[in-house]
Amino acid sequence: MSRGGRPAPSPGGSHASPRVSAGCAILTVSDTRGASDDGSGDRAEALLAAAGHRVVARKWVKDERAAIRRAAQGLLRRRDVDVVVVTGGTGVAPRDVTPEALEPLYGRALPGFGERFRARSEAQVGTAAWLSRASAGLVRSRLLVLLPGSTRAVELALTELLLPELGHVLGLLGRTSHRG
Repeated sequence: MSRGGRPAPSPGGSHASPRVSAGCAILTVSDTRGASDDGSGDRAEALLAAAGHRVVARKWVKDERAAIRRAAQGLLRRRDVDVVVVTGGTGVAPRDVTPEALEPLYGRALPGFGERFRARSEAQVGTAAWLSRASAGLVRSRLLVLLPGSTRAVELALTELLLPELGHVLGLLGRTSHRG
């Protein structure tokens, strides 16, 4: 334990995360992808499940601000959802409106997530990493994470950022007492 009673960082830099089975929802934002051809959503589901989390809902929505917000709000209202992972619509193309639709829902933004994602993704995409508008924030006691639609980007964000800290953040939010 570190001073203040918090878990000390592990040698890899992250806190010792409690074993938590989070209730996860995946929302794919795309004008072209659906249930039968959603590689990034499928990869997110596989990684979350492999880490012991439960994917309790998946939805697909077009790149339309009101539709994105409605779908995310519906998932965030579910009692069994601790985290909503949104893929797609975080770039700079005119139809990429996911941040505009969802960041206003944040009660508290977590700017470090987007900063770390862009820093890590530079190895994959070079200087184009700064074009990503990936972000994360808290909506009441739930975590909302906005990711690019690329399967490689989703894998990077989950394996290197979200999954190593998910148990820790849910513990801080008081969302671990009902999990096994």
